[in-house]
Amino acid sequence: MTNEVRKAGSDPLDDYIEAAAKALGLTIEEAWRPAVRTSLEVSLRQARLVDEFPLPDEAEPASVFTA
Repeated sequence: MTNEVRKAGSDPLDDYIEAAAKALGLTIEEAWRPAVRTSLEVSLRQARLVDEFPLPDEAEPASVFTA
């Protein structure tokens, strides 16, 4: 399904991919959808690891050094 509305109750990740493609003006070929979905799943899994990493309250952002 390229750039068409999916049925209600479909997978939220598929809905997100469809909405993002529409917002960016992209056409995602059906053959590409599994790879796009897998890539997004990996990215979300990595982001979840970062988000769940506990930081102490006294943690400060790193300084920025330039050469």
